[in-house]
Amino acid sequence: MILPHSHDSADRVDSALEASREGMRALWISLAVLGATAAAQALVVVSSGSVALLGDSLHNVADALTAVPLGIAFWLGRRAATRAYTYGFGRAEDLAGVIIVLVIAASSVAAAWFAVDRLADPRTVTALPWVFAAGLIGFLGNETVARYRIGVGRRIGSAALVADGLHARTDGFTSLAVVLAAAGTGLGWRWADPVVGLVITAAIAFVLKDAARAVYHRLMDHVEPELVDRAERALRGVLGVHDVSGLRLRWIGHSLHAEAALVVDSDLTLLAAHDIAAEAEHRLAHGVPRLTGATVHVDPASHPGVEHHHGVRLKARPHGE
Repeated sequence: MILPHSHDSADRVDSALEASREGMRALWISLAVLGATAAAQALVVVSSGSVALLGDSLHNVADALTAVPLGIAFWLGRRAATRAYTYGFGRAEDLAGVIIVLVIAASSVAAAWFAVDRLADPRTVTALPWVFAAGLIGFLGNETVARYRIGVGRRIGSAALVADGLHARTDGFTSLAVVLAAAGTGLGWRWADPVVGLVITAAIAFVLKDAARAVYHRLMDHVEPELVDRAERALRGVLGVHDVSGLRLRWIGHSLHAEAALVVDSDLTLLAAHDIAAEAEHRLAHGVPRLTGATVHVDPASHPGVEHHHGVRLKARPHGE
């Protein structure tokens, strides 16, 4: 087995650290926006006595606090690998994603419970214009945070940050429900608040499905087939490579890692085979986005009377020998 040294390892480590820094920056900005949104809504809650708006503001506080486990995950992911954790701590992001999915699920259950309770026992809401405005503020704040988190998460390859952005979007839907409920209440429809709440519960369930699927894919080492195609094309374009006999990709946090097995001429020197492996790793690093590590294994091409297995040439024995 030949393990090439990396020609771009420093650049790839810097890119991974920059991605973590960008993720942390997204979390801090999101925390500030959602904190300001919840504070503005709380002021209206005091004057209006709206329980729906109180629930929405508390929901926004909870959404802001989901930044805590994800922030811890980004911090852990920046730690260097150890002899016990040889792949580093990037998987902490996936664990944070699980926590976020559970929070979304809890939000869906809570929204359904409050909606059913309101349907059974409607309540009068005062200061409807302010409640209406506060609901709009909540929706705009959450949607802004959702777009930012999802955009950064997809750019750096963090499924957990994308899931957190989807969570913010569900909270935006909840805030929009406050707007619709206030409008319906103003028209005299006392049932508007609980009915809209049930509709929003269904919307949250759809978002939950998407977030859970994304996190599940990461936990199961799912990668996009087009990434595998790009990696294979990059490897086949290396001079001296006859075939790609094996290729595996996996995400660890927001970093992508590859393992490849290449078939080359059996009469190459060790140095020549090493150069091919190093060039293959170089091509992978430039051809596959967010790839931060690659291990390249070289197998000799088979010739008549010769087998190869795990890079070792073995002479085939005639039958009966």
